[in-house]
Amino acid sequence: MSTSAHPTIADKRRLFRQLHEEPGCFVIPNPWDIGSTRFLQGLGFKALATTSSGFGWSQGQPDGAASRDEVLAHLREIVAATDLPVNADFESGFGREPADVAESVRLAIETGIAGVSIEDSTGNAAQPLFELDTAVARMAAARRAIDAAGGDTLLVGRAECFLVGVPDLAETIRRLQAYAEAGADCLYAPGIRTREQIAAVVAAVAPKPVNLLIGSTATGLTLADAAALGVRRISVGGALARTAWGAFNQAARLMAEQGRFDGFAQAASGDELNTFFRNDLTHRAHT
Repeated sequence: MSTSAHPTIADKRRLFRQLHEEPGCFVIPNPWDIGSTRFLQGLGFKALATTSSGFGWSQGQPDGAASRDEVLAHLREIVAATDLPVNADFESGFGREPADVAESVRLAIETGIAGVSIEDSTGNAAQPLFELDTAVARMAAARRAIDAAGGDTLLVGRAECFLVGVPDLAETIRRLQAYAEAGADCLYAPGIRTREQIAAVVAAVAPKPVNLLIGSTATGLTLADAAALGVRRISVGGALARTAWGAFNQAARLMAEQGRFDGFAQAASGDELNTFFRNDLTHRAHT
């Protein structure tokens, strides 16, 4: 660890790898701006991950509409806001060809992220997934970009089958195994929910770690449950952002449609928030 008060980028990446190598399971929640980033750090989480959907909504855009430059600027902002390692939700790498993905990953690494996720979705409803050969070539290109930059950034390979209307567990596993062979350090199949699906994915890519998305109460799983299934880390995608938007939406609609203000009943205390961020500023100023 660096002897300075704040960890260096190398420190963060080293810690992030250690979290994936140690036994057990950790939660990697997804902030969408500086405030939510610092609040989550203050709660004691060990790492964070960005969320393309949460960021998009905060900018008045749907998920996936932000440009590469916008996402890179967002990554720099989040990395600078926290002492924790940050995993980048980097969508499908902002390019179809492997060379495009490699260039995008190179730029992402320069923001100081500790991990980067690459998806195999195309954004085309008629053909929602890249052909496996193409997807593997894209993952291998991301691996080469990371290795060229020193190799300490974690590469997460995502099989998007269940999110794009192809809920085929065998195909999902086939893709995850191929991404592991292509150099992915951690594997991720967002959308799997049952214990049987999760256990099958964990077994199929072992000993490499698996990220599990829990974005709703539908799985019924706790952190302890996921750990018992062999999951190494849990992320929540846009769920925290959706939770905030849900409360905002309800309160705003009550005002607009009924002239009522009881939507504020569950609002956070302004005094508590001011105290938290005042203490956070003081801590950052003295470290």
